Amino acid sequence: MNDPQQRSIPVRAKLATRPLGIITIVRTARRNLLEIIPQLATQQPMISGKTFRRWHMVIDPQGLRQILRKRAEDYPKADVAKNIVRPAIGESLFVAEGVHWLRQRRAAAAAFSSRSIRGLAPIMSAASARLIDRINKLAPTTVDMCEEITAATFEVISNVTFADGVEMDRAIVHRAIDAYLSGSARASGLDIIGAPAWIPRLRNLVTNRAVKDMKRIAEKIIEQRRRSNETKQVDLHGLLADGIDPHTKRKMSLTEIRDNLLTFIVAGHETTALALSWSLYLLSFDQDIQRQARWEVRKVIGHKVPVADDIPHLPLIHRVVLEAMRLYPPAALLLRTALKKDEVGGREVRPGDAMLLPIYALHRNHCHWDDPDYFIPDRFRDSKIVNSPAYLPFGTGPRACIGSGFAMQEAVIMLAALIAKFSFELVPNRNPEPVMILTLRPKGGVWLQVKSVS
Repeated sequence: MNDPQQRSIPVRAKLATRPLGIITIVRTARRNLLEIIPQLATQQPMISGKTFRRWHMVIDPQGLRQILRKRAEDYPKADVAKNIVRPAIGESLFVAEGVHWLRQRRAAAAAFSSRSIRGLAPIMSAASARLIDRINKLAPTTVDMCEEITAATFEVISNVTFADGVEMDRAIVHRAIDAYLSGSARASGLDIIGAPAWIPRLRNLVTNRAVKDMKRIAEKIIEQRRRSNETKQVDLHGLLADGIDPHTKRKMSLTEIRDNLLTFIVAGHETTALALSWSLYLLSFDQDIQRQARWEVRKVIGHKVPVADDIPHLPLIHRVVLEAMRLYPPAALLLRTALKKDEVGGREVRPGDAMLLPIYALHRNHCHWDDPDYFIPDRFRDSKIVNSPAYLPFGTGPRACIGSGFAMQEAVIMLAALIAKFSFELVPNRNPEPVMILTLRPKGGVWLQVKSVS
């Protein structure tokens, strides 16, 4: 491993260096949620304060395990997070709580089993091949790889959700998702001060049409599938429709199927695209690691597109994705609300306290990581780090991301396919800026100089 101190640092968010008042918090949160996180959060295990209401920012891994695993029912998702996404995805797995959530989680479990995910790998390989064909027509040139990869992962989630033979106006759905994410994903001042959900938010009025388009198309396809038995391929819709809660023997309702499919379409393509985009940025940032990754991929697959059987033989590609999600976790800030009196990190927690879980700061905390701001994929040679309570790109506990296996499989296949065929270099003065709205995105795109390699 090269000495990190002799290397430069990839782009970082500008964390807060002084206390913020409520007006500044509202303005900052609408621009970039990461910037409300104090720089101290990368040095300390916990920070507490009061801004309209008591809050605790928990960076201590044991405190996070307490909130997300041991006492998860006492710390439900904060209303501010649920109010932002509920208009589009209803009471799906992401939003639902208690028994309603548990029934859906059990019914959906089979759809995301290792066997089911592996069966979807050919769709990911095929989309990777089409992505390579598109970039081949552009190279050599400067490309916004975030845009290209997002289109490819949307293609994957579309084909995974509804198998070939079921028509979906993907252009309309894609535009609707973009409109929804860009318009609805920002917290308002009403959200931040804890105003009731029944008070109208301007964002919902602005994106109402996009939400209606998404739901209308999903309902139309679900109804089409109900009337026809022609689709023989395995897809996410079929797996959810057939899924049964083994305890209650209950299946998902049509509304639950629709809302969860929309959840997976919206979240399932964007988060993977972000992990891939940041991975390519980092490989462009460190050309030595990019060359090592290309050598590994070529040794395993030559000039072919990787398939599921190749994944175990691509450990460096896997480590690159893990490190990219450490430096730029898609879900960079989790929000919970305390329901009961508790003690976290030696501090009193009262009912109603806001619990802020800054995964971005956790992954860069000097108490838990050596050289945390540096790009060092080899730190994940130690398998214990992947399961460390200080590494939570997919969360942890009962509400950990159900699609984590799906995302990792897709990311490794697509990144390996790209690195085998192309070289990537940074474009001067066009570095991406880490900005969190709903997820941690590269503001301005990931513009790279792309060339074919023989």
